[in-house]
Amino acid sequence: MTIPPPPLLSREPVAPGRAGRLAGAADTRSLPLYEAGSVDVDYAITSTHEHIVRDTHWEEHSHPTHELLWNERGASSTTVGSRVWTVTPSVGLWIPAGVAHSGWTPAGTAFRAEQFSVHTVPSISAEPVAVDVTPLLQLLLERLNSGGLTAASRATTEAMVLDVLAPAPHHLLLSEPESALLAPIVETARRDPADSTSLEDWARRLGVSTRTITRIFRAETGLNFSQWIASSRAQHAIVLLAGGDGIDDVALQVGYRSASAFGTAFRRVTGMSPGRFRAI
Repeated sequence: MTIPPPPLLSREPVAPGRAGRLAGAADTRSLPLYEAGSVDVDYAITSTHEHIVRDTHWEEHSHPTHELLWNERGASSTTVGSRVWTVTPSVGLWIPAGVAHSGWTPAGTAFRAEQFSVHTVPSISAEPVAVDVTPLLQLLLERLNSGGLTAASRATTEAMVLDVLAPAPHHLLLSEPESALLAPIVETARRDPADSTSLEDWARRLGVSTRTITRIFRAETGLNFSQWIASSRAQHAIVLLAGGDGIDDVALQVGYRSASAFGTAFRRVTGMSPGRFRAI
């Protein structure tokens, strides 16, 4: 059997929060929680795709198959536990079968979801991992999706997909701290990425030392305060760039006084310049 595209179940307001969320009503989609391999499928690799016309929140769900998420256009986010991954046309996300995740897909995004049978395709990672969606990988996936292949040609193409599918050297990942103490910082960063409140100012507001904030950030995210803020801003910036905003405008919207400063910070987080990201 083939797992069908996710059905649209309701249209409800969803509060802004993760990178790229916009105020106002949004579609909400609900899918089941499957265990790995709990549904037998008659394919090695299959694909679904959709052009999203309204901001869409995907409630937590899991698949019986491995999944590769990527976008033909636009940027979206996928949340696994406290980790928020940004998915773009060049950086996809591999989600092993049975791993629960939720998502946010802004209007205008054209997304792809490739499903891989657990019985014929070993997972490339035990945990969710970023994948470089290279032009070659895109062409191979498009060939599988085009139809009309003989069994032999399809098997050859699937083997080539698996040969080039590998974890990416860079990932667009933000781990959100779960400490209640840091909740005001996280919420402010979600709501206003240009907020310039310093570590010292936050320490005074929260009634703790800067060392305490830094220690919790490092323990829960692996980053210090400044690094985490830069990563959060980069996730917002990716969505804005993918939506067509100019680099100078994006720099201001995410809290940088110049395109140069923004470019340096963006490159440090993502491994590429804003201009190169827009060109992909």
